[in-house]
Amino acid sequence: MITEENFKTIIPDVNWDYAKQYVSLFETVLPRYNISTPLRKAYFLAQVAHESGGFKYAVENLNYSAKALYGVFRKYFPTLEEANSYARQPKKIANKVYANRMGNGNEASNDGWNFRGRGLIQLTGKDNYQALSNQTGQSFISSPELLEQPQWALTSACWFWKKRNINKYADTDDIHMVTKLINGGYNGLTNRQHYLDEFKKLYSV
Repeated sequence: MITEENFKTIIPDVNWDYAKQYVSLFETVLPRYNISTPLRKAYFLAQVAHESGGFKYAVENLNYSAKALYGVFRKYFPTLEEANSYARQPKKIANKVYANRMGNGNEASNDGWNFRGRGLIQLTGKDNYQALSNQTGQSFISSPELLEQPQWALTSACWFWKKRNINKYADTDDIHMVTKLINGGYNGLTNRQHYLDEFKKLYSV
């Protein structure tokens, strides 16, 4: 079981004022989404620890430089000149890159910004916010910022986990497939593995 002491040991640079709010939620929220065995818990917590920067962040950081925009979002910023006109303007960037997809409207709708990545696993797009609203009975369309609160940041991550049937791969101890289903690739695999090893020790896996 996770306590304040062992949580700090596993994630020593944790933002404790924020992260301590999760400790009492783990044992109540995770089982609702069948994240109920020691191995499943170890996998889930390892992945969300990485995705949230060690439980520091529950909202997407879109404060990109022009060079970063050109490198990461070249589809939307095919030239450095165009990227420069959006650089260091997170709201403008979100409305550009998330427009007209995932249920979002056009740039002017502000949907890209309103429904940017939130939660411990960055839930993104109006369609996902609506689906989570339907499942929980809490409206994240009218109040998207609720997903930055620990209860809903954790709940949204659990919902995403269950929706993608990630328990199936956690059960077979397949970190590559678990990571791919969350990240789309294997970004940060070494750090994810480190957290997984630590949480496995905690849960005696």
